[in-house]
Amino acid sequence: MNSKKIRRTAIAVAAAALLPFSLAACSDSGSDTKAAPSASADDAAKTTASTPADDGMMDGEPFGPACAGVPKEGAGSFDGMAKDPVATAASNNPALSTLVTAVKQAGLVDTLNNAKDITVFAPTNDAFAKIPKADLDKVLADKAMLTKILTYHVVGQRLTPKQLENGSFETLQKGMLTTTGSGESYKVNGTANVVCGNVKTANANVYIIDTVLMPK
Repeated sequence: MNSKKIRRTAIAVAAAALLPFSLAACSDSGSDTKAAPSASADDAAKTTASTPADDGMMDGEPFGPACAGVPKEGAGSFDGMAKDPVATAASNNPALSTLVTAVKQAGLVDTLNNAKDITVFAPTNDAFAKIPKADLDKVLADKAMLTKILTYHVVGQRLTPKQLENGSFETLQKGMLTTTGSGESYKVNGTANVVCGNVKTANANVYIIDTVLMPK
């Protein structure tokens, strides 16, 4: 009997001696378990934070040398133009005043403002200035010819820069225009350069160009 009591006492002492080590091990294990989700949460936060920026780059910002001349604030700024339909937005950009005059002369303001999801290749004042004054005055006085020229600058879908890399599109005038390029350098019909591209308005994507396009 005495030997049995001795064995029981020894087992109890051994168990008591091991208990602190067991508790310490559990405590360390618990710390590791809690730390892991924290690291994962940080990683997830980083991933989430980077995703919108990537999406923003995919969506694209306006680009090109002439974009520097766009007002930073007000109705003529990029943010301001994004709130207005395309003809109204163009009227707030001083560099497009000749185009706006032509659009009004042709009676196309409502047509452009009410159109849904279009692309406008918008010639600058300097683009119109390349046309001899006598010829420009003649075009402005001929509503049918003016309408034909202006609607040749409009495509019935919103075009992204990616689509311009090697594209061919039917215009509202029913003629075809072609686009080539990449990055921030694009040409329309091989002659007109996009000087400020990917400008958003409420109903259109606008690519401002340095040459007036002439339909065949």
